[in-house]
Amino acid sequence: MERGKMAEAESLETAAEHERILREIESTDTACIGPTLRSVYDGEEHGRFMEKLETRIRNHDREIEKMCNFHYQGFVDSITELLKVRGEAQKLKNQVTDTNRKLQHEGKEFFFPLAKLVIAMEELKQCRLQQRNISATVDKLMLCLPVLEMYSKLRDQMKTKRHYPALKTLEHLEHTYLPQVSHYRFCKVMVDNIPKLREEIKDVSMSDLKDFLESIRKHSDKIGETAMKQAQQQRNLDNIILQQPRIGIKRKPKKDAYTIFDAEIESTSPKSEQDSGILDVEDEEEDEEVPGAQDLVDFSPVYRCLHIYSVLGARETFENYYRKQRRKQARLVLQPPSNMHETLDGYRKYFNQIVGFFVVEDHILHTTQGLVNRAYIDELWEMALSKTIAALRTHSSYCSDPNLVLDLKNLIVLFADTLQVYGFPVNQLFDMLLEIRDQYSETLLKKWAGIFRNILDSDNYSPIPVTSEEMYKKVVGQFPFQDIELEKPFPKKFPFSEFVPKVYNQIKEFIYACLKFSEDLHLSSTEVDDMIRKSTNLLLTRTLSNSLQNVIKRKNIGLTELVQIIINTTHLEKSCKYLEEFITNITNVLPETVHTTKLYGTTTFKDARHAAEEEIYTNLNQKIDQFLQLADYDWMTGDLGNKASDYLVDLIAFLRSTFAVFTHLPGKVAQTACMSACKHLATSLMQLLLEAEVRQLTLGALQQFNLDVRECEQFARSGPVPGFQEDTLQLAFIDLRQLLDLFIQWDWSTYLADYGQPNCKYLRVNPVTALTLLEKMKDTSRKNNVFAQFRKNERDKQKLIDTVAKQLRGLISSHHS
Repeated sequence: MERGKMAEAESLETAAEHERILREIESTDTACIGPTLRSVYDGEEHGRFMEKLETRIRNHDREIEKMCNFHYQGFVDSITELLKVRGEAQKLKNQVTDTNRKLQHEGKEFFFPLAKLVIAMEELKQCRLQQRNISATVDKLMLCLPVLEMYSKLRDQMKTKRHYPALKTLEHLEHTYLPQVSHYRFCKVMVDNIPKLREEIKDVSMSDLKDFLESIRKHSDKIGETAMKQAQQQRNLDNIILQQPRIGIKRKPKKDAYTIFDAEIESTSPKSEQDSGILDVEDEEEDEEVPGAQDLVDFSPVYRCLHIYSVLGARETFENYYRKQRRKQARLVLQPPSNMHETLDGYRKYFNQIVGFFVVEDHILHTTQGLVNRAYIDELWEMALSKTIAALRTHSSYCSDPNLVLDLKNLIVLFADTLQVYGFPVNQLFDMLLEIRDQYSETLLKKWAGIFRNILDSDNYSPIPVTSEEMYKKVVGQFPFQDIELEKPFPKKFPFSEFVPKVYNQIKEFIYACLKFSEDLHLSSTEVDDMIRKSTNLLLTRTLSNSLQNVIKRKNIGLTELVQIIINTTHLEKSCKYLEEFITNITNVLPETVHTTKLYGTTTFKDARHAAEEEIYTNLNQKIDQFLQLADYDWMTGDLGNKASDYLVDLIAFLRSTFAVFTHLPGKVAQTACMSACKHLATSLMQLLLEAEVRQLTLGALQQFNLDVRECEQFARSGPVPGFQEDTLQLAFIDLRQLLDLFIQWDWSTYLADYGQPNCKYLRVNPVTALTLLEKMKDTSRKNNVFAQFRKNERDKQKLIDTVAKQLRGLISSHHS
């Protein structure tokens, strides 16, 4: 324990002694340090003393560094004062020289004591020593002064954020000036500070780059909008050039980015240093020139950062960072908003952002050496193209307005043309436009379906009356029609109703709408012609055909409307050749061309006309059935009538008035309708006579029925529709006529004898029909003549009916066998 305490006391004593020696060294003149240092080496603790000395030296170095930084301006002022000392030293030298000369002069003439001479020599020695010290000091300061000036310039450049010039100054300072004064401690401080300055410059330039990237991300739509305006202006100028070939248009040249950057380096304006993206540009009026897309963007932050990283040997790091960030921005730009399909502005903003992105990348490609390359740009464009096309396919499919689809097509064409100017391949966009063209055709067909429906629903289905030349020219101007009948004086009528010129004009409007979509798609005339013809064929065969069929099949449509539809479709069918000429005129493709598609309008209108004809036949038959439902025969009457039934007279009157309306129909249509009506009437009358509910009938009832049939035959003989040969129309009632004659004349012997002969009088009477009717009369005879059976003539008649019935059954059996 005592030894420990003694050792500890000795250690404290030694430390105190070392501290005293260090204070003595710091406070005494260098000439007196020798004895002090000897006392250290005489002891045994000189190792510890050296450690304390090194620690004290490092502390003083740190204090010197702090003092240098804190008293930097004072240091510069001191140097300035030392420079003034140099002049004073020169004066001192001159004074010493004068003194020496005087001394020499005086020494020759006078005798000086030795003591005075020694004093003078000592003074001279001191003056010369001071002179050497001052001269050495001035030389050293002259070496240090450029270093300090360069360091001061570096600080000023860093303060004003002129980082690239600061980096150049730092290189000069490091490689040219500091090696000359490397043995000074303040130089070592500067050398140690250089890496920190480099990192600071690197970080600040990267921060400027991030601000630039963020700025162009936010303003991509503005850049793209400007680029697309330029493309639109150029397209308008190209159109003017095509119309006026002699007018020369000069495009505004692009600014050289490196020229801008060099000017930026020379500039000392803080504003030029701090720009990091979009320049403020006011909206130009429509009649003023649109600024170039590159004019809106200050690319100097990119160029500065690229140069700085290149100088620092970290160019590859910078390139990777730039490309990575731009890829992220590309993915954000290519993500369409969910409601983009609702308005055209949604599509426009989407396109503007994409164009703005690639305009910036194209400019970077052409104004930097390797920051981005063609492979990188192509990769980004391929990704953008696929995502853009997918987005357009998805969102355009929601669009049901043909005007919006057409505006979208024009916007896509402008988008493609803009990017094509910058060298990007856009063929896939035009291929996609062909897909959108099909969708556009579908939306047009839906729109025109509504238009046709409104036209057909609002039509009065009456010939168009004209009372003046102006009205006549208006109709003829809308629809190509010529007729000798219309050369008569006013008033007069066109044979067709208003829906004919309206439908014709709407077909032309549809063709114009199809033509609008084909503009600027770089299609040949043949392709445009083929597209228009195919779309028009769809309009005719599907849309218009369905509209006509719907009108024809309506429950409440009348015969007059059906007749007018047949007349209308006949005239529309004739107008198809004019539609062919119309398409030829706007596409300049002759119809004789090998691959030209023919219009199917003729087929469409023929089908509609045939459907209307069938509907007329059906409608007539339904009307006849309605009249027949009013028939009220007394099948058991014994009275002989003298006139046709009222219902049949009304039916014949209806048929006469109906066929009078058929005068404008094609002859075969009217004849077919008349024949169909008579056949249906004859068949219905036969069914009425033979129906199961009529179990019994009398000869008087047959006589009344015969009067009705005669009325029908009289109608057929009157020729309600011209064009029938003699008694052709009467043949519709031949079955009824022969059957009734057979029963009324009771000519069974002739019928049974001649049955099966080609020239048989009752050739159209079927034995089954005759037997059915005979059975009804037989039952009547039995019921009404219970007591009459005792009369001989009645008994003979009953036997005759039974005999005839038996023979008829035999005929039927032999016919079936």
